[in-house]
Amino acid sequence: MDRPLEGRVALITGAGHGIGRATARLMSSKGAVVAINDLKPEFVEEAVAEIEEQGGTAIPVAVNVATREGMREAVARASEAGGRFDILVNNAAWVRYQAVPDIAPETVDRMLDIGFKSVIWGIQAAAEAMDPERGGAIVNIASTAGYRSAANSVVYSGIKSAVIGITRAAAAELGARRIRVNAVAPSAVPTEGTAKHRSEERDARRIAATPLGRLGTVDDIARTVVFLASDESGFVTSQTLVVDGGITFTNL
Repeated sequence: MDRPLEGRVALITGAGHGIGRATARLMSSKGAVVAINDLKPEFVEEAVAEIEEQGGTAIPVAVNVATREGMREAVARASEAGGRFDILVNNAAWVRYQAVPDIAPETVDRMLDIGFKSVIWGIQAAAEAMDPERGGAIVNIASTAGYRSAANSVVYSGIKSAVIGITRAAAAELGARRIRVNAVAPSAVPTEGTAKHRSEERDARRIAATPLGRLGTVDDIARTVVFLASDESGFVTSQTLVVDGGITFTNL
């Protein structure tokens, strides 16, 4: 069987649903011990149960990774339960779309805590936990909004642009420690969290503008994350892979 992550220990933040959960399922099927993080314990329990039913090993980590202490605890739990630490996927996010006049301080603060600061705290904690000889892989979930933005997304686009910058800077600093840092930038992918922002009309317009003629899926993103976390991408670092069917950099 194809199990390139056999024996490795991964922490995925925001893995209770959507892209994070799909990534956890796939990493488990590829041999990884997966630590499932989400703020909601019920989401964590569901994801852990699903992986265990499929014969995998999952570690529940229901802590708030928006704080430095919470992220350190999440990495420590994964390391202690798995006996090592190899992979971090910074996927957690909280999003509110607001027009410029309506942007509220509490919205900015929460989005920065979960979508920006947690990435920094995660990189810091993961770098400390990874073996200096083996190194490891960090994959940050950015977005095509970091390249091409729409109305009402000033805060979101700013944060995702920052994630791309963080990825490059961390890769430059941590490469000497054999830690690779990359990012994945998905376009709009149907998930439980994005459902309220979608409609048949909007989906149809997006599909018509996409060279590959369909919407992406959580599994499309998960496969890219697993590639970047595995030795198949062993000489790849500081990169942001855009997974969008071609919509961002084309004009149909």
